[in-house]
Amino acid sequence: MDRLNQLSGQLNPSSKQALLQKNPDDVVIVAAYRSALTKGGRGSFKDVGSDYLLATFLKAFIKKTNIDVNLIEDVACGNVLNRAAGASEHRGACLAAGIPNTAGFIAINRQCSSGLMAISEIANKIKVGEIDCGLAAGAESMSLNYGADALPKVDKRLAEDDGMQKCLIPMGITNENVAEKYSIPRDVQDAFAAESYQKAERAVSSGAFKDEILPIETVIEEEDDDDNITYIKKIVDTDEGPRKGVSAQSLGKLKPAFKPTGTTHAGNASQVSDGVAAVLLMRRSLAEKKGYPIEGKFVLCSAVGVPPEIMGVGPAVAIPTVLSKTGLTIDDIAVFEVNEAFAAQCLYSAEACKIPKEKLNPNGGAIALGHPLGATGARQFATILRLLKKGEFGLTSMCIGTGMGAAAVLIKE
Repeated sequence: MDRLNQLSGQLNPSSKQALLQKNPDDVVIVAAYRSALTKGGRGSFKDVGSDYLLATFLKAFIKKTNIDVNLIEDVACGNVLNRAAGASEHRGACLAAGIPNTAGFIAINRQCSSGLMAISEIANKIKVGEIDCGLAAGAESMSLNYGADALPKVDKRLAEDDGMQKCLIPMGITNENVAEKYSIPRDVQDAFAAESYQKAERAVSSGAFKDEILPIETVIEEEDDDDNITYIKKIVDTDEGPRKGVSAQSLGKLKPAFKPTGTTHAGNASQVSDGVAAVLLMRRSLAEKKGYPIEGKFVLCSAVGVPPEIMGVGPAVAIPTVLSKTGLTIDDIAVFEVNEAFAAQCLYSAEACKIPKEKLNPNGGAIALGHPLGATGARQFATILRLLKKGEFGLTSMCIGTGMGAAAVLIKE
């Protein structure tokens, strides 16, 4: 926590009341939706690319919000695994969805925070007056892009450098490092993971996600014994990750995934998933002039660096940083959506920040729902806006590969 002590006295906090005031230049959230999250490699989106997901989803998004697409001046899309972060095909997906070519496009890859960075990119452009309306999205097909081909190709002249080596540590091993360094036993991790599954299953069963999920059509390829391929169209509107009956005891039977004596396994780590999400942001004066509903107010986003070998502690630094910069405290936040990359790192971050258990991921997190890398940051906004009540503050956060963390604050209106 030395990094937090260094921040003391360097920040200029705003008052809580000032943040709650409504000003014409505020960055406001007009809409936030997501697709269902499906199982990577074997789920309903396994045969369609992130460009298909984005184009199909944005068509549904535009129809649902009835947004005048000519108001959209820029689009930012988070993506991790596509070549060049999907810069070409995702720009094409926007055009295919009906967004005019007069709108700009930027592809963003800051690993697991890419969807949040897309939101921050658009929000900051509105804040400084570059645009009045923009769309922030995230899209990921881990089914088609995850694997050995996604590993970085390192110049041999840097291959043995210590800093380079630390940035190449597999994510599962970084979580083992966190679990060992902060003495987080497996049974505690499994109990946390089981609770994520139980919360998510309750949310699915009760219909809690229905309002935030836009149903979209997918195409599934099925091959028979004679190698004939049939293409089946299907509407996807329900998360595939959550399942009934998960307990700490059942998770305790799974073998460690990253090292024989480790504590991290498939049941207490985030799921490999496919999905897409988007957030429509405007200057308040424009939203009011055009008569669009205002769902929330974007306050601030902060990104920080931490040691790469324990990258999972990122939220433990990013959360206090964004709170200090906004003049808020943990007690001021009604709901925290902290990405569950792994149980150990999420547990450490929540405990280090003293986040009340009942405020953390009320509808489950990535362990149960899935973590389509570039989409998660935008997905969290779609989720948290439905959990907050009018006038409440919410906070989203995640750890980031190579040693970073990010966090953002918003207000429900």
